[in-house]
Amino acid sequence: MKATGLNAFMARVDAAEYGLCRTLNRAAALALPRRLFQVASRLGDGIIWYVLLALLPLLYGAAALRPVLVMALTGSVGVLLYSLLKRIFVRERPFITHRAIDRAGAPLDRYSFPSGHTLHAVSFTWQAGAHFPELLWVLLPLAAMIAASRVVLGLHYPSDVLAGAGLGAALAAAGLALG
Repeated sequence: MKATGLNAFMARVDAAEYGLCRTLNRAAALALPRRLFQVASRLGDGIIWYVLLALLPLLYGAAALRPVLVMALTGSVGVLLYSLLKRIFVRERPFITHRAIDRAGAPLDRYSFPSGHTLHAVSFTWQAGAHFPELLWVLLPLAAMIAASRVVLGLHYPSDVLAGAGLGAALAAAGLALG
């Protein structure tokens, strides 16, 4: 691939974040944290959000139908958005760029910017919490674990996670504006 200004900029960001990324990735060397973050990451593949969308109408009846439809819509927009951005930024995952970063989980695709797992964790948590605040005691720690898992497992840089969180918050705000 021919280097562009964007590629050069992302390479500088990668280098600047390497130290923090490596420090957080060291937790994956320990069996218990590694397994906890692997489970959180796996749930963030989509499984937990599909279960949430299915359970909300069962738990809350008709009051959950509109929020579920809007959450499904924002989830679909999120997939399109992060897929497009990954093709634009083509940022290699940390374990690809830096040999000292241990790949402790399976990536869903090749590129890392932005974190789709974090985008969805923030978007779904924010929207579900706005409609059903009693769920936040479960959803907030889960979203935090999913986001952290991406860096700890060597799959994302911290800025990938921050960008995913920002995009997820924007999608959640748009979803809540829809009703």
